[in-house]
Amino acid sequence: MKIQNIRVKSAAGEYSVLCGAGISRGLARNIAKLGKFSGLQVVSSPAVWRAVGRKIKNSLRFADRTNLHLFDDGEPAKTMRTVEMLCRALTRAGADRKSLIVAVGGGVVGDVAGFVAASYLRGVALVHVPTTLVAQVDSSIGGKTGVNLPEGKNLVGAFYPPRMVAVDFDLLRTLPEREFRSGLAEVVKYGIIADANLFGYLEKNLDRVLRRDRAALGYLIPRCVQIKATVVSRDERESGLREILNFGHTFGHALESVTKYRRFKHGEAVAWGMMAAALLGHELGMMAADEVSRVVALVRRMGSLPAWPQVMPEKLTEAMRADKKTQAGKLRFVLSPRIGEARSVDGVPLDAVESVLRFAPRVLDGGGEFHE
Repeated sequence: MKIQNIRVKSAAGEYSVLCGAGISRGLARNIAKLGKFSGLQVVSSPAVWRAVGRKIKNSLRFADRTNLHLFDDGEPAKTMRTVEMLCRALTRAGADRKSLIVAVGGGVVGDVAGFVAASYLRGVALVHVPTTLVAQVDSSIGGKTGVNLPEGKNLVGAFYPPRMVAVDFDLLRTLPEREFRSGLAEVVKYGIIADANLFGYLEKNLDRVLRRDRAALGYLIPRCVQIKATVVSRDERESGLREILNFGHTFGHALESVTKYRRFKHGEAVAWGMMAAALLGHELGMMAADEVSRVVALVRRMGSLPAWPQVMPEKLTEAMRADKKTQAGKLRFVLSPRIGEARSVDGVPLDAVESVLRFAPRVLDGGGEFHE
């Protein structure tokens, strides 16, 4: 399969997202093209390393100047305490400003390792080797790093672009089924916000995608990377256009927060969030009922989701106020007028949001079509 080199612009300069089956086998060679480093500091998790560690170790040609740092990659571990632990481990390993951090894992590993790279010695070089679908199509691209606080998700972090991202579709073979289906939510998101043809492809080929058909992934993953690269190259620091990438995330982050990051995989919360955002768009007269129905139907076909938590709407809206997009205490949502387009919306009436929160579990849980 052909290797695709998708370029991403950033204030620190352009970097490559290399996409292709088996591309991780050439990791050492591609890293060498970035320049000379005093040593490699590989950051991963025990579960990821058990699954792909041998392959990555062989491809990096581990030497004396290579150190491995493992941490739990569950969402509850995405904290400042973990950042401190890793920074201290880097110090003990003798990491200096010419070291390279190689993040091998999913979104949590990438977010935490990226923030560590941005912070340690005021910044050391970073390469991402994403091993989950959500990381390959979304979180490893664009330079957003960060950790959670008890008050909300990703409230502490930095914009810190990597030197390179190596997206190897073959690394998804060992991904647990739930993780893969969770990651599909971000793929669906790209169709909703930017590419109606991609959405239509998913509607027709979802069974192939769920089987992890190599040709299907070979189309979907680079296309999602291209969309993300285009958006973040135009708006690196989320001052405008980049906000559309958060479609479904205001609801999703609130669901994660009120359940203390223990009930949902990130993509599962986003899946609920996208359906809720479609309902909110309809509630505000933006999205037609048949478009809402298509969104709901495709998301439900991805597989069962953990149940919507039994909490009052007010608790969820309180969590939403901690969202990064909130301005002057007013909620902002990314909504879609039609599949293939999205925009940020200010001044959404609270009663409309609470109406969606009150009825979403009943309307969406059956998986049937949505009607006015």
